[in-house]
Amino acid sequence: MWRLSESILGENEEQQDNLFGDQEALCSVSPLQRVYGFAACLLAGFICMFLSMIVFIKPIKFALLFTFGNMLAIGSTTFLIGPMQQLSMMMDPVRAYATSMYVGCVVLALICALWIHSKILTLLAIICEICALVWYSLSYIPFARRMVSNVAIRLFDTEI
Repeated sequence: MWRLSESILGENEEQQDNLFGDQEALCSVSPLQRVYGFAACLLAGFICMFLSMIVFIKPIKFALLFTFGNMLAIGSTTFLIGPMQQLSMMMDPVRAYATSMYVGCVVLALICALWIHSKILTLLAIICEICALVWYSLSYIPFARRMVSNVAIRLFDTEI
C-alpha cells in the first residue's frame, strides 16, 4: 500500500516503474501478436459473413452468422489499438450517433432472430444493420458522410 501511495503521489519514480512494470508485462502483447490477433479475428469475421451468405435462405441463421461476423470484424481493431481506445473512438462525438445506430441495429437483428423468430423482421433488421455499418465505417473517413449525403440528396432530389 505504501508503494502504491508513493507512486500515485509521484514521490518515488523508481518504485513507480517497478510497481506498474510487472503488471504491464502480464498484459502486454507484442506488436506482431497484435497483428496476428487482428488478422485472425478479421478473418473469422469474414468467414462468418461468407457462411451467412450460404444460409441466406434461412434468415434467422443468416442474421446470427452475419451479426456475429460483423461484431468480430469490428472487434478485430481492438487488437491493434486496445479496448479502451476502441471504446473512446466509438463514443467520440463525431461517431456516437453512428455507433448507437449500429449497436441498436445489431441488438434489433438479434432480437428479431432469436426471440421473435420472424423472417421478414430479421431481414429488415439486417438491412438496417448493413446501412448502419456503412454509415459507421464512413465516420472514420474525413468528410465521407457529408459527401455520401450530398450525393444521395442530388440523386434522389425530386426538384428539377
